[in-house]
Amino acid sequence: MQYISRLQEEVIRKALARDKSVLLLGARQTGKTTLVHQIKSDLAISFVRPDIRQTYEKNPAILVAEVEALEKKGATEKFLIILDEIQKVPEILDVVQDLIDRKKASFILTGSSARKLRRGSHVNLLPGRVVALKLDPLTLAEASAPDLRDRLLFGSLPGILTSPDPRDREKDLESYVTTYLEEEIRAEAIVRNLGSFARFLEYAASESGQVVNLRKLSQEIGVSHTTIGSYYEILEDCLIAERIEPLTKSKTRKKLTKSHKYLFFDLGVRRLAARVGTRLPREEWGRLFEQFVGLELLRCARLSGKKIQIKFWRDPDGPEVDWVMDVEDHYIPLEVKWTQSPTPSDMKHLKLFLSEYSASRVGYLVCQTPRKLKFAENIFALPWQDLDKLILDK
Repeated sequence: MQYISRLQEEVIRKALARDKSVLLLGARQTGKTTLVHQIKSDLAISFVRPDIRQTYEKNPAILVAEVEALEKKGATEKFLIILDEIQKVPEILDVVQDLIDRKKASFILTGSSARKLRRGSHVNLLPGRVVALKLDPLTLAEASAPDLRDRLLFGSLPGILTSPDPRDREKDLESYVTTYLEEEIRAEAIVRNLGSFARFLEYAASESGQVVNLRKLSQEIGVSHTTIGSYYEILEDCLIAERIEPLTKSKTRKKLTKSHKYLFFDLGVRRLAARVGTRLPREEWGRLFEQFVGLELLRCARLSGKKIQIKFWRDPDGPEVDWVMDVEDHYIPLEVKWTQSPTPSDMKHLKLFLSEYSASRVGYLVCQTPRKLKFAENIFALPWQDLDKLILDK
């Protein structure tokens, strides 16, 4: 498979240069293993294979012996060790801490699920010793999208993006969803009723990008709303969905939405999980485009290393802004429209937002215009191809 250079590689190298270890989390097939193996290591161990995993589960101290065996070769520098799928053997993290503290080795740890790491009461999360990073599917800065509709349908996982045949991509995405259910849910016995979770997954994928109504979903699926909440936690822990908080501060509006949204991490996986085909109505393209913009903002915000939160703004009485970049002391609102020819009427909610939040400097309408357009002193129409530049070029 063709390797696409990842922006997180430079971030990882800089962390290692500062004598830090790295914890790299990301959903399956985002390219974690391929990425970390671009960096030369002294020892690489994958816990994917059951026989290898069981060896270290029985005796985590074997890792110490292996590092000490490296020392006998006469090397003087600290060793770099890669441990892949660390969540499968969380008890080895105590050994990792010991080796870090004794300056015997630095580590790159990867994981495709944070559930055991976050929920385990005795799991050592190596506070102060690791730089925690997340690897998302490909951004526009890493892989441009010559065909927007193709990207909205098939997503941006590296293995999917580099497959030239749409039929193969469809099969691979179907396999991804099935494998996720089998291995992440059934094998780890996270839920008792896989059938109800499978129905939830389909509904959650269909509702991706919409304000969550737990009680409505509980009625549709036939489980309690607290169970629905726990199901969403599973999606978060397995890095399949991401919670988006609303912007609730306002001097004039008392009814701003306080419920959050969830975005599936990849649009191709979302579509297959929702059990929809590739022939979509116009309004569905607009919804997907809005999610695409939200995902790109999230990914670029993480890559930037800045304190940027992605939120949304919604008044149930009418006005709403699809995405808001919360950048320390100001907000940047972004509306998303599935149009090539934006008009001033498309900007009305942006104008309202900017008037209510005086610290906001500029607003953008993200659309399919071929070039950037100025509609007011502080409002621009922006081509979606330039979206990453809002964050990564600053």
